Amino acid sequence: MNALAIAAAAGLVGGSMNAIAGGGSFLTLPALVAAGVPSINANATSTVGLVPSALASAYAYRHDFRGFDGVSMRTMAIISVIGGACGALLLMYTPQSVFDALVPWLLLFGTIVFAFGRQAGEALRKRVHITPGAVIAFQFVLGVYGGYFGGAVGIMMMATWSLLTTASLAEMQPTRNLLNAAMNATASVFFIVGGLVYWPQMLALLVGATIGGYFAARFARRLDPAKARIAVSCLNAVITALMFWKTFG
Repeated sequence: MNALAIAAAAGLVGGSMNAIAGGGSFLTLPALVAAGVPSINANATSTVGLVPSALASAYAYRHDFRGFDGVSMRTMAIISVIGGACGALLLMYTPQSVFDALVPWLLLFGTIVFAFGRQAGEALRKRVHITPGAVIAFQFVLGVYGGYFGGAVGIMMMATWSLLTTASLAEMQPTRNLLNAAMNATASVFFIVGGLVYWPQMLALLVGATIGGYFAARFARRLDPAKARIAVSCLNAVITALMFWKTFG
């Protein structure tokens, strides 16, 4: 299988993963590296290539967007864009080795919070008043991470929202898709201007990811929220374990 076929196949599966649960870049990035793209360029190429699939997924949910606990959807989007820009700039001036060491721990945090965030959130909300400012602050941090690398940022958003808000998984899914698209699109502008993108591989990945993302999003709308939460938690654990093995194994 040649480099472009690998990129297209990875995009199809990665776009589907992003639409349903997130984490697609953990497939597309290694696939691009295997196809001969240097890791930093693979990161940028993957981000740019997955933007259309994220937009396609967001379009499939276009009637379901909502804000959280006193924070409007517009505010969440603006904060995500600002964070995405900061993260992209940070990546362009940070050695890849630093990021490689941080990612497994970030994913571990996201996995634990998503799996137990509902119970912890209920207990926390009985004792502490979660202000809209806290939701905005955490979303900015997630935006920075999304622009910096973005791997499983959708999972991390839902994990954080499970702790900070009372929204259900079904309510989070449309917002996750839109804000993920906002972060990635913003970072992509910086990566394109910085000349980091491998265009033939990106275009192949883009086509596959757009198709996978759109159809998977339509399927995800019909998933049972409780079963989807279990599936997402299992996927979180698998991705986290693989990243620890890849980084420290």
